[in-house]
Amino acid sequence: MSEKRPALVLLIGLAFAFFPVSCSRSSAPHEIIVAGSTSVQPFADRWAEAFIKSRPGCFVNVQGGGSSAGIQAAKSGAADIGTSSRELKADEKDLKEIVVARDGLAIIVHPANPFRGLSLAEVKQVFTGEIPSWKFLKGPDKAITVVTREEGSGTRGAFQELVMGKSRISRGAIVEDSNGTVREIVAGDPNAIGYISLGLVNERIRALVLDGAEPSEATILDGRYKLVRPFLFVSKGELKGLAGDFVEFVLSREGQDMIRKEGLLAAR
Repeated sequence: MSEKRPALVLLIGLAFAFFPVSCSRSSAPHEIIVAGSTSVQPFADRWAEAFIKSRPGCFVNVQGGGSSAGIQAAKSGAADIGTSSRELKADEKDLKEIVVARDGLAIIVHPANPFRGLSLAEVKQVFTGEIPSWKFLKGPDKAITVVTREEGSGTRGAFQELVMGKSRISRGAIVEDSNGTVREIVAGDPNAIGYISLGLVNERIRALVLDGAEPSEATILDGRYKLVRPFLFVSKGELKGLAGDFVEFVLSREGQDMIRKEGLLAAR
């Protein structure tokens, strides 16, 4: 009997190797919370869905709220992983940060808008209110509907840093709390202009050429398209257990291939 035991142990080991990872057999937490940037949220949802397929009993609860909210949730422990679509500020650098993707920021207009491109200087003037009508850009005599994100949004933070600098966005701008809502308003108004994640551009709106550069992976990689930001996961410390496994999946070839298909750039 003792001579057969090694073979029996080997067979049991192989059986577990091919059995899906299950949270139900573990004493570790069965659920993690991932919260923050609404730009990261749709991609985090897709990662979570793919991740839990092979982990019966495991859950990844993905929430929005904005980058600043996600960073604070990670700081307070309300979320296992915070998500941000902007760089961390000096007083947030105590958090561990992991770049999980890179994204272009698209300046969007209605498909019926005659403009195919603008300079970054013109975009800035539109959003400050210095250019209130398309006629000042040699377009139709129509007031420009400026649509922006709310304070604390990672998308707004990136736009402020990359386009506006120290200038303020016009107080007359429509303020919305998600990229999806900005996209919907611009899709319904031929005179509107807004900004969203490049990965969320669809056929209902058009992304403008900026300073002669098309918004694309090729122009981002060669440096011609300037509006690029990181997508971050942040945490209070090293991530272990289910949270660590989730990050490992996101950074794996499978996880990174998923976001490439959605128009984002890989983390590295």
